[in-house]
Amino acid sequence: MTVLEAFGNIAPGGAKAARGRTETQSANLGTETEITMKDTVTRHDWTLEEIETLFALPFQDLLFRAQCAHREHQAANTVQMSTLLSVKTGACPEDCAYCPQSIRYDTGIERESLMAINDVAERARAARDAGATRFCMGAAWRSPKKKDIEVMVAMIREVRTLGMESCATLGMLTREQAKELREAGLDYYNHNIDTSPEFYDKIISTREFQDRLDTLEAVREAGMNVCCGGIVGMGETLRDRARMLQVLANLPQQPESVPINQLVAVPGTPLAGQAPLDPFDFVRTIAVARILMPKSAVRLSAGREQMSDELQALAFFAGANSIFYGEKLLTTGNPDVEHDRRLLERLGMRTASGAPGALLA
Repeated sequence: MTVLEAFGNIAPGGAKAARGRTETQSANLGTETEITMKDTVTRHDWTLEEIETLFALPFQDLLFRAQCAHREHQAANTVQMSTLLSVKTGACPEDCAYCPQSIRYDTGIERESLMAINDVAERARAARDAGATRFCMGAAWRSPKKKDIEVMVAMIREVRTLGMESCATLGMLTREQAKELREAGLDYYNHNIDTSPEFYDKIISTREFQDRLDTLEAVREAGMNVCCGGIVGMGETLRDRARMLQVLANLPQQPESVPINQLVAVPGTPLAGQAPLDPFDFVRTIAVARILMPKSAVRLSAGREQMSDELQALAFFAGANSIFYGEKLLTTGNPDVEHDRRLLERLGMRTASGAPGALLA
């Protein structure tokens, strides 16, 4: 099936007639916007220049290419739903400039100790009943201690007994810790690279970019799926966004989930006064991520509360096919459950089952 046939009968005369018109239009656009098979295969050799060329495409050309790649590899009009719960909030020793949970900033976030296992299980059950198929647990640690891992192992097992996929984001992991979590049944581990290697020290000074990559390697070695993306709107350049996506796409194995976060400028953090990102730049980032990582789930993550329904619809068309679902995304707002349901219904989109490969075409 060609990328055009994936759209079905899109015009009188069917896919064949549409293909003829589109090939003529594509030829008129020149080689830089020509649809090639490179856009529909997984590559690990993307150059920065290639990625910047994608970002520079006319907006509609970029979205068309992204949607073609999306339909070649992903189920059309389908969204995977996850719920994220902060199981330990605040007092993080790191100095991530975007994060309200850092102990270094006065953001009004109250410290909360690690939640009880039964309370987490109850929240996971409620998330499942509301339609989530994956339950993610986040803890504000630089890296967990042995006693923390023991509690997390029990939480993971509770989530798995509910028939849900499990995910955790707990900071940096050793290989031994990653192995323990996998043996407990953890399906996904989230550890974002946040931004480009070149811009990284403008955002974080308490760890190195390589520390992020080392944790990702430990997670892969343990046999877990990787959830890894970044944040846009922190004052980075377009080249930084391209470079961040290059690092992700050129990993030995691309992440199964790629969350693209839009900065939530929380008062009290160093980025509180950061100007909002142009919405079209956000959608371009989604589209380029989809082209570079066609088999990955691309997730709309932090910042969705500030997005209009129209912007979210554009992001879905650009290739986003996963969202965090529920009232809170760690310590910042998230669109409520009923609003999400209404939006997906208005767009004619369905939710994916929790079965492995449910998003794939």
